[in-house]
Amino acid sequence: MMALSPKPHLIDRLPRPRGRLTADAPLGAQTWFATGGPAEVLFRPADVEDLASFLRALPPDVPVTVLGLGSNVIVRDGGIRGVVIRLMRGFTGIAVEGHEVVAGAGAPDLNVALTAREHALAGLEFLSGVPGTIGGAFPTNAGAYGGELADVLVSAEAVDRSGRIFAVQPDELGLSYRHSDLPADWIVTSARLRAAPGDQLAIARRIAEIDQARAGSQPRSRTGGSTFANPPGLKAWELIDRAGCRGLAVGGAQVSEKHTNFLINTGTATASDLEALGEEVRRRVFDTSGVTLDWEIRRLGEAP
Repeated sequence: MMALSPKPHLIDRLPRPRGRLTADAPLGAQTWFATGGPAEVLFRPADVEDLASFLRALPPDVPVTVLGLGSNVIVRDGGIRGVVIRLMRGFTGIAVEGHEVVAGAGAPDLNVALTAREHALAGLEFLSGVPGTIGGAFPTNAGAYGGELADVLVSAEAVDRSGRIFAVQPDELGLSYRHSDLPADWIVTSARLRAAPGDQLAIARRIAEIDQARAGSQPRSRTGGSTFANPPGLKAWELIDRAGCRGLAVGGAQVSEKHTNFLINTGTATASDLEALGEEVRRRVFDTSGVTLDWEIRRLGEAP
């Protein structure tokens, strides 16, 4: 009887980049929720040119997903099919050019705010309160504490699925509250941000105030940032609280007692627990207020 040949892995079909390819790479530990399935293939490109050449040679039927710091995502327990791209080394540089800050897509928002502070540039302090990377700010026009990406974006660089590297202007992105028209096949690789000369002490004071506000109002456990966008004229956390969801739990997932627009992994939560809890919160809020909450956290991948 002839032995059956093992099924080829996706990684065997992929082009060979200068960066790193990993098959069946665990993603749970790379997200703030610390749970979820693996990437079929994880790709860490060496630089923009490496990313572009990889995409040009990538078979057209292979799905592509970009993952930043994993701060505002739920990776479902079945993992993510295709190639997951993480822009890390080679995409984390931050440079100051006059009154503008140019940051790689993999640069943490906090580091951008601190770099601006060191150069006495004001206007980017709000980024210290955004838990993610500059590239991760684009899909939802991320913002916090009175500022958002749309307020400071001068231009960006991106790569599309064909491997084309090109400049992007803000008016191409349709940025509005927690919304962007960024095409699904565009990967932002860097951004140029507008700042203004300011008093370094005042800038440092504002960043410290934001840090204190976050520490006082938000959980510092395994969480993913704000779960739902604020409906027009309303606050999501108040709607959730009025619906009686403070402390509500599904499996190892719980609505934070400290801030009801945050879900937390108490230690044993699966991604399915977190998503089911979020949907239960949405149901209860709609039943009590008639308001449908929109997810702000991205849910990626497949159920088990």
